[in-house]
Amino acid sequence: MRRDSRGDHRPAGDLAVYVPTVFTEVDHDAITALLDRHPLATLVLVHDGRAQVDHIPFARLAGVNAGESLVAHVSKSNDTWRLIGEGCEAVLVFTGASAYVSPSLYPSKRSTHEVVPTWNYATVHLRGRITCSHERTVKLDIVERLTHMMESGRREPWAVSDAPASYIEKMLAGIVALQFDIETSTAKFKASQNRSIEDRHGVIDGLAKDSATQEAARIAADRVARS
Repeated sequence: MRRDSRGDHRPAGDLAVYVPTVFTEVDHDAITALLDRHPLATLVLVHDGRAQVDHIPFARLAGVNAGESLVAHVSKSNDTWRLIGEGCEAVLVFTGASAYVSPSLYPSKRSTHEVVPTWNYATVHLRGRITCSHERTVKLDIVERLTHMMESGRREPWAVSDAPASYIEKMLAGIVALQFDIETSTAKFKASQNRSIEDRHGVIDGLAKDSATQEAARIAADRVARS
């Protein structure tokens, strides 16, 4: 991680997400919670000089620190695994709660009117190396891990063992396992931290009234509590 001329954080290396210091998130629990609640990642890799993008759910093996890993699988008919080949550098982008923030939510609007709209959001960018595996045991472990992650908490959780063994074998034959090894991570939780405490509470109250933006309100409230 390095800082630009304004002191804002920029991961070293190639062009990376812009993260003003006030929006930098370092709380490991908050970061892993985002990945667990929003496991569908945008996978970005470069092949023959062109960016290739796919959307794949990933599961953590542990945390999101350098040296740790996430796993997933894709259909054999998906050319992504062929582009990965023997392994390549890649980026995973996880996007959590987001919400439009109207100037009308800011109490300061009534006194100064010097306010404009914005968008609050939470995102985690992981840079690292991705590899493929065709090993049956590896694929089965990943399928079971992803299933447990998504089914936990359901009233009647489905398990891989619920399906006929012959059917599972057929399904396993049609997928390729992926493993992403983390080299660097960057988390940006933009939740109105650059506003006054009064305006921040206005945003929290306003977003909490809409079920579609309540998670964004919770993120903003958590950061007020920590400030």
